[in-house]
Amino acid sequence: MGKKRNKKTPRSKGKPKSRTPPPETRNWLDLPRDVTVSILSRLRAIDVLESAQKVCMGWRNICKDPLIWRTVDMSNGDCDFGAYDLDKMCRHAVDRSCGNLVDINIEHNCTDDLLKYITDRCGGIRRLRLVYCYFTSVGRFYEVASRLALLEELNISLCRFSPESLQVLGSSCPLLRSFKLNHRCTSSNFVAGENDGEALAIAGTMHGLRHLQLVQNQLTNDGLREILDSCPHLESLDLRHCFNLNLEGDLGKRCAEQIKQLRLPNDSIDDYEFPATPYGFANFWEYIGSNDCEDPNSYDDLNDYAYEAYNDRGFSDDSDF
Repeated sequence: MGKKRNKKTPRSKGKPKSRTPPPETRNWLDLPRDVTVSILSRLRAIDVLESAQKVCMGWRNICKDPLIWRTVDMSNGDCDFGAYDLDKMCRHAVDRSCGNLVDINIEHNCTDDLLKYITDRCGGIRRLRLVYCYFTSVGRFYEVASRLALLEELNISLCRFSPESLQVLGSSCPLLRSFKLNHRCTSSNFVAGENDGEALAIAGTMHGLRHLQLVQNQLTNDGLREILDSCPHLESLDLRHCFNLNLEGDLGKRCAEQIKQLRLPNDSIDDYEFPATPYGFANFWEYIGSNDCEDPNSYDDLNDYAYEAYNDRGFSDDSDF
């Protein structure tokens, strides 16, 4: 008799392992136009002009929408701003706004001519921030200020700006509610020479202020009294590093009673937007002068930019790069 063959029991086939479907990805190019406009309008001008509008034709067309340019941010961040003609780039951004610009932030490269170009084309600016900028002509500033009648918020930090120009601004901007006039902080309790020129210009023309920041200012108790007398609506006042002030007596008590949010000369500057400097100069331009620079325009980090890189990309006034 032959050997019986063992019948192989068929293996039951289990259910195949279900594979997890790949996560659904969304194509940014398929976003609704209004959403894309909202996103791109939050970018710096240099990021829109040098990156976003080069993604595709759809984004390129959106980047020409004036709504993108209601806010123009010309801050430099960590980019190599020496590689770009920021003056020309800013003018191009202003042109794209078609007069709809309401908020502009410029660092390092704003001059009398550029500011006049902006205000000649955009009469509805409400917020203006200027940092590390240099202005030479009070006469030219009369023309600029007359086009800023709707200005509500003004930030002039680390700039050379005369009391006369402040008076012109204050007289021309009746809606001004927030004003920041800041100098470079020192890392020590350095006391600069006394000067109430800026304080008197503010007190004489900016009577509707709600918020005032005067970091590292040279004002004295007399200048502060003028501000308190002339600006009855002040709610917040930042006097950090204003070491010419003595607020231990009645003036300090008045500040505490009149101002809701008060920052005193010795308060911490940890949250100040600009780093403190180790040298003993209240004003950044005084430091520049101490290095035997005849003019802030000769300071290497601020001017003499190499524009070739931006120009080589085919920049032109009709938006064709």
